[in-house]
Amino acid sequence: MTVQTAVKLPLNIDAIRAEFPILQREVNEKPLVYLDNAASAQKPEFVIESLAGVYRAQYANVHRGLHTLANETTESFEAAREDVRRFLNAGSTSEIVFTRGSTEAINLVASSFGQLLKTGDQIILSQMEHHSNIVPWRMMADRMGVEILWARVTDKGALDYEHLAGLVGDKTRLIAITQMSNVLGTVNNAQRIMEIAKASDVPVLFDGSQSAVHLPIDVQALDCDFFVFTGHKLYGPSGIGALYAKQDWLDRLPPYMGGGEMIADVYEDRVTFADLPHKFEAGTPAIADAIGLGAAIRWVERFDRMEILEHERALMDRAMAGLSQIDGIRFIGTAQDKGAIISFDMEGAHAHDVAQLLDKYGVAVRAGHHCAQPLMRRMGVTSTARASFAIYNTADEVDVFVEALKKVRNFLI
Repeated sequence: MTVQTAVKLPLNIDAIRAEFPILQREVNEKPLVYLDNAASAQKPEFVIESLAGVYRAQYANVHRGLHTLANETTESFEAAREDVRRFLNAGSTSEIVFTRGSTEAINLVASSFGQLLKTGDQIILSQMEHHSNIVPWRMMADRMGVEILWARVTDKGALDYEHLAGLVGDKTRLIAITQMSNVLGTVNNAQRIMEIAKASDVPVLFDGSQSAVHLPIDVQALDCDFFVFTGHKLYGPSGIGALYAKQDWLDRLPPYMGGGEMIADVYEDRVTFADLPHKFEAGTPAIADAIGLGAAIRWVERFDRMEILEHERALMDRAMAGLSQIDGIRFIGTAQDKGAIISFDMEGAHAHDVAQLLDKYGVAVRAGHHCAQPLMRRMGVTSTARASFAIYNTADEVDVFVEALKKVRNFLI
């Protein structure tokens, strides 16, 4: 199967669905309706075959071999880095570091950037952050004596930009913030955040775990300092993602881990490090998974990103209209122009029970705190059920979901 990136294909959902083998299966004798995409998306045959192809016909370790398989695999691995660079519109592949995902990418920055900080310095997070953009900073802050400040979230689930601006001061060293909430679907105004940060010459890290799936990304236009995303939400393999960082930062930051590959020379009394980006890629990487991430990017690039966005938001609007007709449903996150994620609770029912009963109808949704406990407390809940939409979801699936939730409501209440 050949994937073309130059010409955009029409959004033929039936044809797209046919490329995802798992969407053909049944769950509890019902057609699978997969609405857990914010947690992890399904994989098209093109990505599956890209992984299998590496192991069937090409696999060898990268960068260090001189034989044919090593050269072929290295070429494919570095071509995937170019896919990531193009996807983000980074200026150079030297600014793209492969990681295990957004979590490791943020840990890398927290560990390395954190070594430049001192007691009394401050970093700013928001109340809507995923734990992966909280815990690494908390660990770093406790080690270094750094203070974490929290930008508020409104009752509708929007970022309070005025409060964010008011937090920035002489001690602010970094703003680390999600571009799109995994719970609320809120799409934060990245340009406005950058304007606030630039006014005080503060660097910014964007967590793009959700936004990279649903929005066009241009890190040069944003002029952000760091951007992270993960492959498994972008129809790619798990265990792979990437950090974009401006080359100036990568030059300045110390390595995150030590070992093979990230060195230039090792002596008994000193070590010199490899050129970028390999300085931050210790050990044997996730070779096939990185190649699979490149394949996923090329697969997505067949389509117009704005058409995907409009399709997903139309599904979300249809679902919210349907759910609004069900007694006892309360939406958590109603910010304007939100992405295709719906978090809700049902009066008198626990989110886990809702999710388990929906599964009886073949409908897969997520339930729990979604790795965002500070946000749950801010919104006055302990957990929510969450339906999230992807390119392959359909209006018919939305209707099945709504009808199934009506039955769940009648059963539980």
